[in-house]
Amino acid sequence: MAGRGRGAEEGEGATSSVSERGLFADVPYAEPALVLSPAPQSGIELLQPGNRVPPPIPTKAPVRRIHASLRLSGPAVRRSIAAAAGTELDRGMGFLLVPVFLACGVIFYFSLATEPDFYRPVAVVALTAACAVASRSWQRTHLCFMAAMLCALGLLAAKIETWRAGTQMLGSEIQTRLIGRLASLEEMENGRVRLTIDVISTAHPKLRYAPERVRLSARRVPPDMTAGSLITGYARLLPPTGPVRPDSYDFSFDSYFSGIGASGFFLGNPKTVASKSGSGEDAPSRTRLASAIENARENIADHIRSQIGGAEGEIAAALMVGVRAGIPDEINEAMRRTGIYHIISISGLHMALVAGTVMGLLRGAFALFPDFASRRPVKKYAAAAALLSIAAYLVFSGIVVAAERSFIMLAVMLVAVLFDRAALTMRNLAISAIAVILVSPHEVVGPSFQMSFAATAALVGAYAGWSDYRAGRATSPPPRRSPLAFVTRKFLLGMGGLAMTSIIAGGATALFAIWHFQRVSPLSLFANLAVMPIVSGVMLLAVVSALLMPFGLDWPSLYLMGKGLTAMIAISEWISERSPVDAVGLISIQSVLLVTIALVIATMATTWLRLAAVPFALAGLLTVSDTRTPDVLISEDAHLVAMPIGGGELAINRVRSNEFTTDNWKRAVKSETIVEPETFEKGDARFDMDPADLPPGSPFYCSAGLCLARHPSGAIVAYAEDRKDAWRACAFATLIIVNDATAYDPCRNPLVLVVKKRQLARLGSAAVFFDQQSAIAPAEIDFAIEQPYRPWHEQRRFSREARGLPPYKTPERRGNKPPPKQSSPPQ
Repeated sequence: MAGRGRGAEEGEGATSSVSERGLFADVPYAEPALVLSPAPQSGIELLQPGNRVPPPIPTKAPVRRIHASLRLSGPAVRRSIAAAAGTELDRGMGFLLVPVFLACGVIFYFSLATEPDFYRPVAVVALTAACAVASRSWQRTHLCFMAAMLCALGLLAAKIETWRAGTQMLGSEIQTRLIGRLASLEEMENGRVRLTIDVISTAHPKLRYAPERVRLSARRVPPDMTAGSLITGYARLLPPTGPVRPDSYDFSFDSYFSGIGASGFFLGNPKTVASKSGSGEDAPSRTRLASAIENARENIADHIRSQIGGAEGEIAAALMVGVRAGIPDEINEAMRRTGIYHIISISGLHMALVAGTVMGLLRGAFALFPDFASRRPVKKYAAAAALLSIAAYLVFSGIVVAAERSFIMLAVMLVAVLFDRAALTMRNLAISAIAVILVSPHEVVGPSFQMSFAATAALVGAYAGWSDYRAGRATSPPPRRSPLAFVTRKFLLGMGGLAMTSIIAGGATALFAIWHFQRVSPLSLFANLAVMPIVSGVMLLAVVSALLMPFGLDWPSLYLMGKGLTAMIAISEWISERSPVDAVGLISIQSVLLVTIALVIATMATTWLRLAAVPFALAGLLTVSDTRTPDVLISEDAHLVAMPIGGGELAINRVRSNEFTTDNWKRAVKSETIVEPETFEKGDARFDMDPADLPPGSPFYCSAGLCLARHPSGAIVAYAEDRKDAWRACAFATLIIVNDATAYDPCRNPLVLVVKKRQLARLGSAAVFFDQQSAIAPAEIDFAIEQPYRPWHEQRRFSREARGLPPYKTPERRGNKPPPKQSSPPQ
């Protein structure tokens, strides 16, 4: 009896620890095996769930017969694949693939060369849905049509979001006086203030196509200016910019879906304006609610900064309410180099700690009243309180993608607790992905969505695989250990868990980070191991501070929180100083897509079909370097030109350059040092050298509106400020950049590539590639934007540069005569 009871206990324990997705199978949990040839006479028995391997080969069989028995058979493999695929579908694989196919449709929409009409995706959805209904009797055909329908739904969702956004984008730079309602206010690290404003009216000049929301900076703002205030000021508005180079992040795309139609700065300091009612009650109720939440965020952030102070206070404000603008740049860079910047972004770690802390505190409090706890479902009460807590945390943190995904996952789990249902982690991830895709499809092509879901899927899949592995092993009671051995073992297990978490999440997001940012963090494992215990304690203190803040008793926890952040900053800076160069250059989009397919298969499959991820992963890794590094990079305003000259150096044509642009270019071409141009006065004989005498890999030499440099391949690059200087380089240059919107091609030579400012204004930044075999061969050029324009690029056609017009100049007044009536510059 004892033996029987022990066996029953072991069987029960094994059943309870199997993969949660096994609960959805129609057959007992068992993994179908790959059938080898020759099959036995009753080969169908091998496909039964209880038989994992073929019958053993007799030990006395000849070697030739053994090799024959291991030979794969086509029909047997097909049967094994069908059995494994059926098991996957029984375990819920179909539902897990719903967000994958939706995302494929979204990506297809945003990669289209032209904007589709509404009727096309609607027609495709209707057609594929009808075919899916008609093909229900044929399972494979039905599944194919269902996948096609989901892709079409993703495309339709992206089209609807684009139509719904409809952001009015400013077409050209202009100065105007505006009146608007302040939506948010952030104090930046450089001392300026960034304001997001809902525009009400403009004047001097009055804009015919004014943007509805703008983002401007100011030196100072009045103390009484808060979210919801009416403000006015004279500002310079700038149109949204495009990618700093082809295939990089498109700021115009982000502005369009964020509703930001222009950016810029105030010429002077903005002022508040009294509303008609004197209290702002004339604003819509939705605006008043948003203003109240924003003011609460700012008040909490100011309180945290005043209690902690310094950079620690700024990071604490970022962790608790998502206000990150004030974190010093050097600390941001140190955390990026060490791979711990994800700590600043509110995501699953923060949400889980908030929910876990609230549930733990409440259940501990309920345990103090055993009579009440025994009669009431206190676990559900704690889950409901935790759900409200993370909902408030989501609202006050700014509702970013990672926080949305984490909130939905935890909300599904907590709601399942309320209704006594099982909460399946991978299904929660699929539900959150579906919600984010349908609500904000444009996030699918952004780094936050891709890296957040990739890391979470990898961690969930790895944990499920480890659980399956442990479920098949016999466990014995742990031996008795001394207190020191017990603590040591727990510490080592915790550090090992942190290490594996960092390795799995880092490996899953590495290619996405390289694709979007061209950088990796070589020492991220050590940095995460060092700071994660500190961060966990900091977040627990943050939860305690939030609970005590209404009573004014939060100063001890905020003080300890600041000390923990001081240690985190010191560790990140120390590791950052010893971290090697993190720029890795460009990778091909094919490799990212292949690795994504491998990640989907590896994390979602539960049978031997997960082995199909291996060839995709290998193909992705082998095609990482299948992309060519640009020989010359040109900014979209034609002001800045950069050229790698070897030895980790990047030559540029201006002494003062845009730091963000040059940093991005340095990472893209794997350069470490910026080489500024050598300038000569007009008439200096040293500049009158023969361009052919320039050594390969020379920096830019500039004089009298003309800059010359020589690429290591021997090609000569010329930069001219206007069309009058450009013709001088036609005799020897391979590439000429003309910073003049009115210029034409002065060379008319097919061997000389002339890039004009008007082209760049229309098509965005450019990358130029030289023929490495011949310095006189024509160069190739790749622009960041294609025509016809998508909705987030339509404004480019209206700029003065895109229309071939010179910069706008304010007419001069003569004497006391009023100026003639002038039309306002185009918008």
